[in-house]
Amino acid sequence: MASYLAPAKINLTLEVLARRADGYHGVRSVMVPLALADELSIDPGERFAFHCDVPGLAGDDNLVVRALRALGPLPNATVSLRKHVPSQAGLGGGSSDAASLLLAAMHGAFGTPPEADWVQVARSLGSDVPFFLTGTAALVEGTGERVTAAGAPPPWHALIVRPPAAVSTAEAYALLDRSERPTRSRNDSVSIAALTALQRFEFDAVERLLQNDFHDVIAERVPEVATAIDALHGAGARRALLAGSGSCVFTIAPGREPIEALASRLHLPSEYAVFQTQFAQAPAWR
Repeated sequence: MASYLAPAKINLTLEVLARRADGYHGVRSVMVPLALADELSIDPGERFAFHCDVPGLAGDDNLVVRALRALGPLPNATVSLRKHVPSQAGLGGGSSDAASLLLAAMHGAFGTPPEADWVQVARSLGSDVPFFLTGTAALVEGTGERVTAAGAPPPWHALIVRPPAAVSTAEAYALLDRSERPTRSRNDSVSIAALTALQRFEFDAVERLLQNDFHDVIAERVPEVATAIDALHGAGARRALLAGSGSCVFTIAPGREPIEALASRLHLPSEYAVFQTQFAQAPAWR
């Protein structure tokens, strides 16, 4: 049996740029993988089978199965997915699962790797999938296909709150489209500044630069998200930010102890899930 981790991610920045002629939005984002991760295992078999420990995610429309279909006929193997990353939460769980499957295929988990444009296959599965192929922090641009590895992320920690609500990515973009999106100069981009600070391990600068264009509109639209933000601030977090298009909210700290202290002071109803994790260990460069 071969096993692979599929890490969650957070967006330290997420700039949504103008809508393009093809209908997609340009983005500019600094993304970091987390130690919080799903687990993918692959066993040889006489026919193809896919299992997931979350029944609602065990169908043929799961991104893991879709990733395999994008590579050709389904292999004779049993693919099992154990979920730890919450779904529809802005943490990229499904995209990471798909990327983990592609990486497994690249490394021969299903036999000789197929001839494929791996980045294009990844992009066809979702805008976050190319990022997860890098295995480290990165600047993501375009519609997700332009990924610049940032090197090994600092050993910082994160506290994540998952409200009992899901946020539709399509709805989130529709809310932003009600106002005209700017075309921001790359030279003046908060993401470029945050990338530089991240590479220098400058925690205070990164914390100050945290930004997500979805944050205000989703907090206003989804009261459970606003509750999570208020709870993190009430526990002492200096900054609390929406993850992706939501619904998770996170804060970061330079070490484990501040995160544990924040978690101990959180006051939330039991239906709010809380995760303590850290930035994933990653190679210096890829």
